[in-house]
Amino acid sequence: MQYRTLGRTGVQVSTLALGAMNFGAIGRTGQDETTAIVDAALEAGINLIDTADMYGQGESEELVGKAIAGRRDDLVLATKATMPMGDERNHQGSSRRWLVTALDDSLRRLGVDHVDLYQIHRWDPSTSDEETLSALTDLQRAGKIRSFGSSTFPAYRIVQAQWAAREHHLGRYVTEQPSYSILQRGIEAHVLPVTEEYGLGVLAWSPLASGWLSGAVRAGQEISTSRSVFAPERFDTTLPYNQARLDAVEQLAKVADEAGLTLIQLALGFVTAHPAVTSALIGPRTLDHLHSQLAAADTVLSPDVLDAIDAIVAPGIDLAPHEKFDTPPALLEPSLRRR
Repeated sequence: MQYRTLGRTGVQVSTLALGAMNFGAIGRTGQDETTAIVDAALEAGINLIDTADMYGQGESEELVGKAIAGRRDDLVLATKATMPMGDERNHQGSSRRWLVTALDDSLRRLGVDHVDLYQIHRWDPSTSDEETLSALTDLQRAGKIRSFGSSTFPAYRIVQAQWAAREHHLGRYVTEQPSYSILQRGIEAHVLPVTEEYGLGVLAWSPLASGWLSGAVRAGQEISTSRSVFAPERFDTTLPYNQARLDAVEQLAKVADEAGLTLIQLALGFVTAHPAVTSALIGPRTLDHLHSQLAAADTVLSPDVLDAIDAIVAPGIDLAPHEKFDTPPALLEPSLRRR
């Protein structure tokens, strides 16, 4: 396992980090399997676990909390807030009112007195940067969080938050957690240059592109029912953008074969090869998934392989632009751009 410094925090984290979204109802992974995955991940040298309050409406945090009991100090623990937790309208967002409550709820579920990294899951356009950063700074001074970061922020919002922190003499985001894979390279054009400029650590989520780069989606191969039920349009190969992804996957599989790598190793090695990326977040649902991904722990892609990838999916290009997840709200909701 390789290790890198998380931004300018001085904290050393593994280049593969354990994402816990699949723990619980989402991935149908129960406590025994979760604990086994955490055990194996820590044994392999992974020292960062990332979860969120909204994963299974708190279930993931509870499973992670039980799995790490007795070894809290052996790992870097990260969680997130702002996504809806229930139907109450104020149980979401990044207001001080909600973040203070949400963090206490997360600490209770995790069974700890602090988290190492607390992340704003999505930019909340209804809350000012000053409000959010002020609350996070106070929670940090109270010892409940060590550092805080953002997740899936557009580049301009990352810059704005850095300005607001300086303008109002508040703590600043020290990390960003964007979606990044061979098939979704858009952040190379805007987000990653900004994170490098401000010295932010980058925890890349979905490095296997929701399974497209795991080997589970191939030409002439039936897509599993679980994938098609969860997000049918994402794997419908009759759609042009999915056909483009499938064509790219077939070409990438040949590159991996010629390099003596699995497709998973190629995909994860690509993400961790970018100098702006600190860690790639893997999200195994089973022990077998974990072991296939751990095989990429020491993968270093040669320049020739990286050039071959660039020839298949050009730098800065998203093959499924609508899945960027950081599109400004006004482009998605007509009422925000019309009066």
